[in-house]
Amino acid sequence: MATGLVGHFVAMAHNNAWANHRLLSACAALTPEEFAAPRQSFFPSLRATFNHILWVDRYYIDAVARADALRRYDEPAPDFADAQSMRLAQTASDKRLIAVCEAQTEASLAAACILPRPNRKPPPSTTANVLEHLFQHQIHHRGQAHAMLSSTQIKPPQLDEFFLAGEEELRRDELRALGLPLR
Repeated sequence: MATGLVGHFVAMAHNNAWANHRLLSACAALTPEEFAAPRQSFFPSLRATFNHILWVDRYYIDAVARADALRRYDEPAPDFADAQSMRLAQTASDKRLIAVCEAQTEASLAAACILPRPNRKPPPSTTANVLEHLFQHQIHHRGQAHAMLSSTQIKPPQLDEFFLAGEEELRRDELRALGLPLR
């Protein structure tokens, strides 16, 4: 098991996958119409929010993996119309993020990482800063989706039972289903 900053990012990637799985599994009880229904938030629907999260994840993961992140701007944005297909796509992205975090070293986390834009060249950040931002972005928009879900008949799931000892039973089955180690 990785320790230090690498271990922290691996743990955050596992938490991220679990929270996405839990929230999108709850959303799977919605019809595609309910998933796309207008709701009050930064993005106008659960569908738009989750598709945005996935697009940004793919962009940042490409940048951290030293792949061609700029290509994301030339591809159509994802538009999964229902929570089940969205969950499958997000799970694949989350697995890739876990692998990228597991491949990091203290040196690679401190290395420069450029987030290319089609209209400008921003200054480099560190790989650690990009990963920190990716997780913060996920938490930010998952919180919005969680609030939007509360306006439906589906009860929003708890998303903060991941790290503390004594709460393993609350996540054990989901972690096993995702192929993630128990903490």
